[in-house]
Amino acid sequence: MNWTTLVTAADLAASLGAADLVVVDCRHVLADADAGEQTWRAGHLPGAGHVHLDRDLSDHRKPAAQGRHPLPDAADFTAVLRRLGIGPGTQVVAYDAGEGAMAAARFWWLLRLLGHARVAVLDGGLAAWTARGLPLETAIPAHEPGDYAGQFDLAQVADVQEVMSRLHEAPGWLLDARAPERFRGEVEPLDPVAGHVPGARNRPYAYNLVQGVFKPAGKLREEFLALIGSRDPAEVVLGCGSGVTACHNLLAMEHAGLHGARIYAGSWSGWVSDRARPVATGAAS
Repeated sequence: MNWTTLVTAADLAASLGAADLVVVDCRHVLADADAGEQTWRAGHLPGAGHVHLDRDLSDHRKPAAQGRHPLPDAADFTAVLRRLGIGPGTQVVAYDAGEGAMAAARFWWLLRLLGHARVAVLDGGLAAWTARGLPLETAIPAHEPGDYAGQFDLAQVADVQEVMSRLHEAPGWLLDARAPERFRGEVEPLDPVAGHVPGARNRPYAYNLVQGVFKPAGKLREEFLALIGSRDPAEVVLGCGSGVTACHNLLAMEHAGLHGARIYAGSWSGWVSDRARPVATGAAS
């Protein structure tokens, strides 16, 4: 096994029980923070532990300038990995309910920030697993604690200073993963200001999927190249509302062979924490 972006339900099922494989349930519902853990307890992939988007993949003690889902400290995140039985060489597979791999992609990205290459997302999530009639269990797994230490490579994270410095660039350097109506500023259910960062283009993360699974790599590549043009993918910054669904676009780009894009972790919620920053509305060019 050397899965680094996506893995099918069939391939994962064939590898369950491997000594170096850890499966992690990332289910989360933004409108009900406890729902993901409750559904994990009610039934999950065999041996899967659970991570919580708010408690384990974010640090809400940090200021609003870092967005609605601030990055956790590396020490706190590696403690989560140790609890799950994950070590530096472990093959990790993350999954969620199948509505788009939102939190699973965030977990995938945080591991990549540690330099962990052997981490993938279950394509289609729990829905793809159960559609094949594959088993679930309710037993709470008892993992042998892993041995993990490390620091995040913050060179892979774009900050607000970089975004400010690039506002003069032609569109295509910043892709926003939110729904079109939020990007255009027509509605804003979560943040105090509607709109988008000037110069951003919209790539809703749901566009990466067809019938709940990721589009073929070649199709994704074609669609992202249409947005970023001749830019090196490593020059592209990905944002969203709070730095979560942007990870879905990163996963899609990596699967498509477009390597090196970075996440603006604060994203729109961090951007509008300072009302002096410019805001654009309507469709981007």
